[in-house]
Amino acid sequence: MYHLVGTKASLILTGENIIIACCYFAISVGITYGVWRNREAGIDPLVMTVAGIFFSCAVGHGMHGASMLGLPNPIVWQAATDFATVLIAIYFLSFYRSFDLLARFSQIFSSQIELESKNKILEEAMLELQRTQSQLIQQEKMSSLGQLVAGVAHEINNPVNFIYANLSYMQEYAENLVAFVKLYQKHFPAPVVEICKLAEKIDLEFIKEDLFKIVNSMKIGTERIKQIVQSLQNFSRMDEAELKKVNIHDGIDSTLLILRHRLKACSDPLEIEIVKNYGDIPEVECYPGQLNQVFMNILANAIDALEEINQKQTSQKTKNHSNRITISTDVVDLNYVEIKIANNGIDIPKNIQKRIFDPFFTTKPVGKGTGMGMSISYQIITEKHGGKLKFTSSLGTETEFIIQIPIQQKSASRILSLSST
Repeated sequence: MYHLVGTKASLILTGENIIIACCYFAISVGITYGVWRNREAGIDPLVMTVAGIFFSCAVGHGMHGASMLGLPNPIVWQAATDFATVLIAIYFLSFYRSFDLLARFSQIFSSQIELESKNKILEEAMLELQRTQSQLIQQEKMSSLGQLVAGVAHEINNPVNFIYANLSYMQEYAENLVAFVKLYQKHFPAPVVEICKLAEKIDLEFIKEDLFKIVNSMKIGTERIKQIVQSLQNFSRMDEAELKKVNIHDGIDSTLLILRHRLKACSDPLEIEIVKNYGDIPEVECYPGQLNQVFMNILANAIDALEEINQKQTSQKTKNHSNRITISTDVVDLNYVEIKIANNGIDIPKNIQKRIFDPFFTTKPVGKGTGMGMSISYQIITEKHGGKLKFTSSLGTETEFIIQIPIQQKSASRILSLSST
């Protein structure tokens, strides 16, 4: 029984050695055939040496297998083939091109790793350069826009103040004139025919009633223009580099005023309703112009979402759909002010939600969006103000952007603490 088991094990080892010998032999034959096929290009000794090593290994395993089959003097043949393999290997290692090849492989491998690392650094630098360039262009545009708006507001403000300041005198003069006419009519109820004809022609009674209405309308109009000018001046603070304590509500209202033409539609169903849930919040230390830019980007995107859903819906659905933007403010965690801007327009698909704040990403048509608005807004809130900018959006619910910024910036609070000590 033990003899039978030993015989089976011997046959298995013999088969393994023969299979290995065949594999080595096939490799050496394949290399030799390849060299023969390309013999016109010259025969490389290094390649033939490798083929010789595989062939000697094939013979060695073959001899080992043959010894188990009863070949006479198998140990001598196996020792000879092993010795030949050693000689060929020594020749291969001593061949000057082998060391050069190994060195080149090592250099290529290290160079590849270094190249991949440099390519990664270069890609990151390129993205950072593109983002910085776009931000600089955007900031330059907003700075130019701020200067233009401030200049226009200043030019409008001067004549409006002149008109507004003289309206009170105009009203006083009008009251005096009307009182004089009434007194004249009281003491001379029957004037000459020429005066009666002129009074009838100019409709004197109507003028006496409508004159004060006109003056009141002019006062209301000039007050409205003064509010617009003030809002433009608040919004145009784009190039202010210093931290200032401002009323957040004023910035939001100024931005809404700039976007008023988009909020008012030609037909009532398309008009956008603004719901303000302003809380009792303190003045916030921030960069006012940059924060107004964030409000502008988020509100403009909300209006775009409402316009998109109106375009996709039928006229009856549009009539039943109430376009609404809700703005809420409150104090959270004692040290932060939270601004929520929600709209009931089209939701943001989940497959693009992760890319909303990526530079150059936009879903708008070419020429309508640059893809930098939300990216710059994110940087302004998180990097410039040390706050948070996030959003929630799902099918059937409102899309809401949430801004959280510190009431007092850390740098300023640190300076105050140092000055107090």
